[in-house]
Amino acid sequence: MEHITKYANLSLLVLFPIAWCAPLMRAGVLPFFSLSEVSVISGLRSLWQTDVFLALVVTVFALLAPFAKTLGLALFQFGLMDSRVLPAISLLGKLAMADIFLIAVYIVLAKGIGVGRVETAWGLYLFTACILASLALSLAAKSGADKAA
Repeated sequence: MEHITKYANLSLLVLFPIAWCAPLMRAGVLPFFSLSEVSVISGLRSLWQTDVFLALVVTVFALLAPFAKTLGLALFQFGLMDSRVLPAISLLGKLAMADIFLIAVYIVLAKGIGVGRVETAWGLYLFTACILASLALSLAAKSGADKAA
């Protein structure tokens, strides 16, 4: 079982970049985006042009936090980091969940005020699955570390 979690975690290092480029939603008319399909990367590209602070926040939550967490967990799983890093890895996982909330709020607001037509796309589900899998793998690693201690 331990080998499965190690390789599942390593697969996230490939799946996260795919999820960042995959379409999160299809939008008819939205204020910040001129594209019909919005991905994390295309959304960030538009945000950097319109709102640098928000772009920085989303970059940290959507790209850096989940990738750093996954990389840190992989280093721990392969014995290259001490178990003392697990609380920091857990914190990164919590930060990574914040971006799913932000995307959900944006979709609800866009639908609620009738700005345009918004449909969720497969990338949102992939991105959410990556975040949740990363969370589950870190919980399994913490549980395994607690049992070993």
